[in-house]
Amino acid sequence: MLSHKSIGAFAVALSMIGSSAAFADDITLRIGSGHPNGPAVYVADTANFFVPEVKRRVEEETDHTITFVEGYGGAIAGVDETLEAVQNGILDIGSYCICFEPAKLFLHNFPYYAPFGPQDSAQQMAATRAVYDEVPWLVEQFEKEYDQVLLGLHGWDNYHLGTTDPWDAVGDLEGVKIGGAGPNLPWLEFAGAVPVQSTLPDGYLSLQTGVYNGWLMFPSAYLGFKFYEPAPHYTLIGFGAMGVNALTMNKRSFDKLPADVQKIIMEVGRAYEDQAGATLNGRQEAGLKGLKEVGAKIKTLGDDARSGWASSLATFPNQQAKEADSRGMPGTEVMNAYLKAVSDAGYEWPYEYKID
Repeated sequence: MLSHKSIGAFAVALSMIGSSAAFADDITLRIGSGHPNGPAVYVADTANFFVPEVKRRVEEETDHTITFVEGYGGAIAGVDETLEAVQNGILDIGSYCICFEPAKLFLHNFPYYAPFGPQDSAQQMAATRAVYDEVPWLVEQFEKEYDQVLLGLHGWDNYHLGTTDPWDAVGDLEGVKIGGAGPNLPWLEFAGAVPVQSTLPDGYLSLQTGVYNGWLMFPSAYLGFKFYEPAPHYTLIGFGAMGVNALTMNKRSFDKLPADVQKIIMEVGRAYEDQAGATLNGRQEAGLKGLKEVGAKIKTLGDDARSGWASSLATFPNQQAKEADSRGMPGTEVMNAYLKAVSDAGYEWPYEYKID
């Protein structure tokens, strides 16, 4: 449920805004995310690409204008509240990580269930889109169960591991507390680490105070959130880029819009997705360069250790597929489609996962 704080903080603004979407000359839409604009790449693309592009096209191509009331960094809804905020109409449009909806969007987290996949974000996003196109259930669930229209997908750049202390062999991580988003925590089982559910906004203080001593995190955010200060040791493992962020719109708000505005929003949402891979790759490169410049101690995990880590998770994709099946979701179909899409893209898995 949304916290009273989240709802109360925006109540006054809501009363001033009035109706979300109207057939007047100017349309007002509320858009937000639990993560901040800047260090979270998908939010930066929401604020710096999707919003201005929709405004530009609506003004140039229709008789309407559009105003966005933007609330990022949890100003309207937290990272684990955004799906519900869009469903309830507190937000008209929300961008969020599917990872914080492990129950409601269990199967949409499928890239997490096959780690050590594509290292390149463009390749990852293409594979993820191929699965959504092949299995319509993934798109339909947003509308049927959560009253939302999927506008576009986004992701995270390649995951690695940052720690407060140095380590040489995977065995050194045994008993070390490491934070993660939830669906990626099972990756730690091979190392014997202690997984801790957490969120990006909590990461810095938690690393600083010893709530945990490591973070499964991609370079863009590790640099942007300054995790290198309490945890300067950054090991390149290559768990893979993950296409697990969504940009969705409340269906009632969408249906109120003029048809020409609906068309623009859908087209810009897809353009937001299409440019995500390149943006994420750029931020991965800039993140690694920035970490070096601020003095983070960067090393690369050896190929043998990486292959061993991947093979230790041999049953994980199949386990998650069967769990989804048991929930009435097309888990086996989705996981098979994903593994095939990744292989078809030319990526060679360090371990060939199999789905029964």
